[in-house]
Amino acid sequence: VLFSAYFAMQVIYARRKYKVSPPETTGHPEFERTFRAQANCSEYFPIFISLLWVAGIFFHQGVTAACGLLYLYTRLRYFQGYAGAARARLGPLYASAWLLWVLLGLALAGLLAHFLRP
Repeated sequence: VLFSAYFAMQVIYARRKYKVSPPETTGHPEFERTFRAQANCSEYFPIFISLLWVAGIFFHQGVTAACGLLYLYTRLRYFQGYAGAARARLGPLYASAWLLWVLLGLALAGLLAHFLRP
């Protein structure tokens, strides 16, 4: 939630800085990148929370928490990179996608172990 609030505040600051009034979503390129980075992070948040929850319950809380913290860090780096220059988002984007796949694997492994136990 704190990350979502931080990203939203950055969009508000960019709106003020570049004089882009709501509901406009176009304007200065730096505003557009900041807005798009915030939207992208918001779009992936439900997927992340769902996978984090299932993996934490059915696999292992410690491993899941570590993956969750790494994911949040990569998303912060993604946001900062995208807001600065579109190409700077790629490394953190791939890292965060990889971590989502890891969380999916942990969730599936935990679910299989839970439901296939004799």
